[in-house]
Amino acid sequence: MSLSHVSRIAQMRAAFCPWSIVSLCLVAIMSTGQCADFESTAGSVLSKRCIECHNRLEASGDLDLTRGDRILVGGDSGAAIVPGRSGNSLLMERVVAGEMPPEKNGKSQALTAEEIQSLRDWVDQGAEWPQGRVLDLYDRTSEVRAGRDWWSLQPVQAPEIPKDGETKLNNPIDAFVRAKLRDNGLSPAHTADKRTLIRRVYYDLIGLPPTADDIDAFVSSDMPDAYEAIVDRLLASPQYGERWARHWLDVVRYADTNGYERDAEKPNAWRYRDWVVRAFNEDMPYDRFVQEQLSGDELPDRTESTVIATGFIRLGTWDDEPNDVAEYQYERLEDMVHATSTAFLGLTVKCARCHDHKFDPIYQSDYYRIGAAFWPGPVAHRDRTFNGGPTPDELGFDVLGWTDIASSPAPLFSLKKGDIHRPIQAVEAGPLSAIVALDQPFEPAPAQSKTTGRRLQLAQWITHPNNPLTTRVIVNRLWQHHFGQGLVSSSDNFGFNGKPPTHPELLDWLANDLVVGQWKLKRLQKLMVTSETYMQSSNHPNLVDYDKIDASNDFLWRANRQRLDAEALRDSILFASGKLDLRLGGPSFRAAINSEALEGLSMKGGAYQASPASETSRRSLYLYNKRGLMVPMMTTFDICDSTMPTGRRDSTIVAPQALAMLNNDWVHEQSRLLAARVVATSASTDERIAQAWRFVLGRSPRQAELDAAREHVTKQQNTQAASRGDSEQLGWISLCHVLLNTNEFIYVD
Repeated sequence: MSLSHVSRIAQMRAAFCPWSIVSLCLVAIMSTGQCADFESTAGSVLSKRCIECHNRLEASGDLDLTRGDRILVGGDSGAAIVPGRSGNSLLMERVVAGEMPPEKNGKSQALTAEEIQSLRDWVDQGAEWPQGRVLDLYDRTSEVRAGRDWWSLQPVQAPEIPKDGETKLNNPIDAFVRAKLRDNGLSPAHTADKRTLIRRVYYDLIGLPPTADDIDAFVSSDMPDAYEAIVDRLLASPQYGERWARHWLDVVRYADTNGYERDAEKPNAWRYRDWVVRAFNEDMPYDRFVQEQLSGDELPDRTESTVIATGFIRLGTWDDEPNDVAEYQYERLEDMVHATSTAFLGLTVKCARCHDHKFDPIYQSDYYRIGAAFWPGPVAHRDRTFNGGPTPDELGFDVLGWTDIASSPAPLFSLKKGDIHRPIQAVEAGPLSAIVALDQPFEPAPAQSKTTGRRLQLAQWITHPNNPLTTRVIVNRLWQHHFGQGLVSSSDNFGFNGKPPTHPELLDWLANDLVVGQWKLKRLQKLMVTSETYMQSSNHPNLVDYDKIDASNDFLWRANRQRLDAEALRDSILFASGKLDLRLGGPSFRAAINSEALEGLSMKGGAYQASPASETSRRSLYLYNKRGLMVPMMTTFDICDSTMPTGRRDSTIVAPQALAMLNNDWVHEQSRLLAARVVATSASTDERIAQAWRFVLGRSPRQAELDAAREHVTKQQNTQAASRGDSEQLGWISLCHVLLNTNEFIYVD
């Protein structure tokens, strides 16, 4: 990067925040080697430990330590340093005494001996300050915030794959994981049995269980590539896209309605959902996947499909009767910025709407730079039919999509404390400045353009191979859904308040390999699920001892046992009863909801009508998601709130889940249908029991289970005989209901 280019970046940023020209100084100085010693010694100490309280905006004791001339002037107590005489410098006196930095929450924040020596040497050597250098709060990571040196903002490396002298590891994932285990004195669990493994990979890749015949075939096969063949078949299955679309829809806050009191339907929202399914099934490169969602209307090969993809921008809540239309424009803008930054970058940029981010190196200007990519300019409040977005005529298609209504909209103003009545100044569209190597303002739209071109440039910045956030975030999302927890467990927050990666080298290797592999996701997923790490048992011979060392299994010494999520559980019940409808795509269906759950709706029964029974056995992906009326059975099993992006759902184990499975009318109905399916297979009691086990658990019952089941059916039939004429059927319904409530059915090992 040339110094002239760096200067242009810094001048643009400084126009909004004068003391933030550090990018100019830092990059230029380091590239020319003028003050490497200062940056690594005194400059580092001042940035990390001092300017939190002594900066231009918050100069405690009127002492500003961000500039050399201000240090010489000093504060209320006089000059902070005397160049060449550290013993006579007030700054040194205070830090040596441990008075500065002051205690925080009763804990000492005193500088280390090495930090004190760095300052002393700098002062004694003349306190040289690089010309034009201004320190700022985001220079370096400190104890209270991340700097531009934060791990997730650094370039993705291609680390060398660790060597294992004892065994040959064919999968790079295993090499990285085994190295971490060795470093911590741990060893991996043995490989899971075939029955466990096939069930695990089925749920992970398609969200459905294998049939008993599928399991038997795999268990009996002696072909060395039998498991790999299953993985390939599942990745090619239409149900793969349905499963992985569900994960993505959580991230992009998908729903079929607007929320708020009226909670009206978003017309054609389901077409975006179906676009996501197709994108996963076709293994659309991830960079293209991002670009179509942010700027499908601006792409050179624009089609109806790419415009449908921009429905991502319109999936948020929409108030068709806001109290203040002008204020609501900024609320909508915040949703767009937040969804974009969370989904693709794993950062909470919306925190900088009112002020510079308190924890991450994101200026308030950064928020408005990204916001300007979506800014339509002052326009009249749109007709409620279009949810605040463009009309079909403006889009060119009758879909829920997004496009600009002008190529040169009115400027977006940053707001003092987020108040629309206190504009500061216009902000040009651009990316986050924290990724210095890619920090440059967006170009204006060509004269003949119908759109601003800003969203396309934003999408291209996000998917630039050198953007370190994008690739790390998506491979971490893949890892999370396959292994139960991400390498970064805070999958939506790669900032200061998130968790650091447990295996940073592995994360970078995967992120780099995504780009090397042309951004294809399926190949990475195959690598993950064919690794020995993935194929481990969830049990371990040293479970008790290892739990004391690594209770959260961060080092991956065993597989994580997982409860089925709401959709997989509902789909599995339908699968067992034989009623699962595998039709792909189309409008969402409305499940039947008890009248008690409708009481809170302002429009009562008229607000919600269940779909015909012929439509309600489809996969849960197609369940109508009404923001103001979530299906109670689904919320009990932690379906996420669609008002905000959710990269990782809660997975609770609470009493209402057991009560729902025991008492829910729909579960009882599926138990009845399952029982009818079982009874129809044979007249033999033992054969019926065997079929019930195979339909629900994918295996034959053990002898003790067979005996207990026979006794249970007989007892239930005798109990019901006195009061019910269908006692024989009720005995089988009871057995089927019990099986649907077993841990073996609800959990995946």
